[in-house]
This record gives sequence, C-alpha cells and structure tokens, in this order.
Amino acid sequence: MILHLYFARRFALALLTIAAVLTALVVLVDLIDQTREFADFDVGFGQRVGLTMLNVPKTLNQILPLIMILGTISLFVSLARSSELVVTRAAGRSAIRALIGPVAVSIVIGVLATTTLGPIVAATSKQYATLAETYRSGGVSAVSISEEGLWLRQGGETGQTVIRAARSNADASVLYDVTFVAYAPSGGPVRRIEAGSAALRDGAWSLRNAKAWPLATGINPEANAVEQDVLEIPSTLTLDGIRERLGTPAGVSIWDMPEFITQLEQAGFSARKHVVWMQSELARPIFLMGMVLVAAAFTMRHTRFGGTGTAVLAAVLLGFGLYFIRSFAQILGESGQIPVLLAAWAPPVASILLAMGLLLQAEDG
Repeated sequence: MILHLYFARRFALALLTIAAVLTALVVLVDLIDQTREFADFDVGFGQRVGLTMLNVPKTLNQILPLIMILGTISLFVSLARSSELVVTRAAGRSAIRALIGPVAVSIVIGVLATTTLGPIVAATSKQYATLAETYRSGGVSAVSISEEGLWLRQGGETGQTVIRAARSNADASVLYDVTFVAYAPSGGPVRRIEAGSAALRDGAWSLRNAKAWPLATGINPEANAVEQDVLEIPSTLTLDGIRERLGTPAGVSIWDMPEFITQLEQAGFSARKHVVWMQSELARPIFLMGMVLVAAAFTMRHTRFGGTGTAVLAAVLLGFGLYFIRSFAQILGESGQIPVLLAAWAPPVASILLAMGLLLQAEDG
C-alpha cells in the first residue's frame, strides 16, 4: 500500500508540473491570439487578459490526455533512471502492479474533469462568448433552449431584442410561432411583434404574417397595431452563430445535459451530437486511464537498454493516434454512421486493451 501511495504521489506531482508548464504556454499563446483578434477594437490589455483567462479552462480540458501521457512518461523515465523500477521488481512486485497508483490517480482526475472541470468550461465559455460579442459589436447576443421553446437575444446601438420561438426547423434557419420584444437602450419595451414564421437572411429577420404593437407610454397598443404580410427587422445574429451555440455541447454542463437534450428535441433540433458528447464525457475516466497505460507500456523499461527517446516518441504518437481515433469515432456517432454507445465507449476500451496487451507482452512475453 505504501508503495502504491508513493507512485501515486510521484505521478500527481509530475502531472502538476507538466500542467503548470503547459498552462503558462497556453496563456502566452492565447494572449497573443486575443491581441491579434481584437486589434481593430477598443479592447484594453486587461480585457484581453480576462478573455485569455476565460479560455484557459477550455484549452486545458482539451489537452488533458496529453498531460496524462507526458506525466506518465515523466514518472516512469525518472523511476527507470533511479533504478526504482528494478528495485520494485527485485522485491517481488510486477511492473503491472506498480501501475495501480498512477491508474487510480488518472481515474480520480477523469472523474473530476467530467464532474467539475466540464461545468467550469461551460461557464467560462459562455462568459467568453458574451464578452467577445460585446467587444466586437457593442451588444450582446444569446441563444438558449427552455421548456417554452427557443430563446434568442440580439443587441446593438438601438437596444436589445428578445426573441422567443415555439419551435424551429432542423438547421435553425426558420423559426415558427415567433414573438419579438424590442427594448430601448434605456431598458423599457418599445414594440412587440408576433409572426407565424421568421427566417434570418442577410443580417435581417424576414417575418411572415406579422402583427406589431407599439408599447410606448400613452399609446393604445391594440388600436395602433399594424399587420404585415412581410416584415423586415435588422439583426446582429447570424445563422452560423446560432447553430454554433446550439451545436456546441461543451457550453452545457454535464449536470444539465439530460434536460437540455430533452428541450432541444422538443424544440425540433437533433440532439444526437449532444448525446454523443455526454457519453464521451462519461467515458473520459476510462480514456485517461488508457492514456496512462499506453505511455507506461513504452517507458517501463530500464535506461540501460537504450532507445528511451524512441520509446517516448512512440508513446506520444500512439497517444495522439488514439485521441484521433476517439475524435473520429465521435464524428461518426454524431453523423449517425455508428451507434452512440459504440462511438463514445469503444475507443477508451480499445486503448486499455491495446495497452494491456503491450504490457503483458513486455512483462511475460
């Protein structure tokens, strides 16, 4: 037990060190990207730093498998150089049993990444999108799904407009049973519009069978209501922006995902992408464990045998290959080419089986 705790502590320290180094690199690179992206806007250095900090959790979440691979390589290369693995084998413990501590740490990190880091990424991603939209256009645009249907918000110099639609077509290009409520810059409502449908084209909403009520003080809304077969309303929203926000599962916490999937389907959208993402998040601890086993399979060897650099390179390349296969399987699952459970769970399980085969071959082959 003491030996397992020792290896687990060494592995955790290696992960923290690598994560700190990669975080510093991520912050530097992202700050440069934010500076270039907002060079034409009135965005100060402090605001760019704030945007960078909001992007850090998302990037770390994406490179977590790489951190696990590099942490495992760092651990076992250092153990091999100090001959601690040789001593462990001489004491009657197999190298596979030495993996119990690091594997346990990887499972704990995977669970925390799914249950804690994922929701943090969802919150920071939303805040980043809101601030970036504000800095670019001076207004805030938002998209959300609820039991009442699809909710949109667009902003500009003339004020905010809240849009509610009972349902939408599959690609969000047309909204049905739509209500628009326009607000003045001071915050009060100035107009309400109801329409049978609304299509977003060329920076404007095209409303069909619309009826508009003025909401200014001292005016009878119904007496001054106007009906139009076609009504154009300027918009700061884009179809790509709406689809991106609706189609980005990472912007929703894993805890809220089941309810969000239900609401998405009720609004007329396909939720298959979100289902695949949720299952992939649930399988993440197994995938991270597979990354640890893969890296260990190439680096649990004494340095006197030589070829350490080649083994490290092979571990990294195989890890990248498994990550690519996992991403490719998710794409196939999202497109309906393979079942959802197969897309989410097959790559993590396959990585563990592959790594165990390599380890057993090295130890007992």
